[in-house]
Amino acid sequence: MGMNMSSGSGGDPEPMMEMNMTPMIDVMLVLIIMFITTLPIANHAVNLNLPTNTQNQPPPEPPVVVKIDVDFDGTMTWNGEVVSRTQLEDKLSAAAATNPQPEIHLQPNRLVSYKSVAAVMAAAQSRGITKLGMIGNEQFLK
Repeated sequence: MGMNMSSGSGGDPEPMMEMNMTPMIDVMLVLIIMFITTLPIANHAVNLNLPTNTQNQPPPEPPVVVKIDVDFDGTMTWNGEVVSRTQLEDKLSAAAATNPQPEIHLQPNRLVSYKSVAAVMAAAQSRGITKLGMIGNEQFLK
């Protein structure tokens, strides 16, 4: 009789533990599923700050555009004026200091080496120019 009781009491904790864990796992799964289903709704919300008073505001001024041409031999022009490398860097520094910054349009010649164009781009970036665009750069995209 003593053996039956010890074997019975030895087998009891396992079913009890299993019975206690199952509802907890079910509750966790339900919470995770609820959490997952509520996520996309929050992600689709887009806050738009629309202007409320558009009548009294002046139209935005068109940005100042500076055109830098790089010729096939590496000659650089600033709005049609031939400049040396140091002059170009000085002009880029001055342009970066103005507010608002002018837009820099870089137009390389079709035959120029990419190194010359990259040097101008690096100089503009290191001087703090934020608006830099390339015109006719299809030859570098191949």
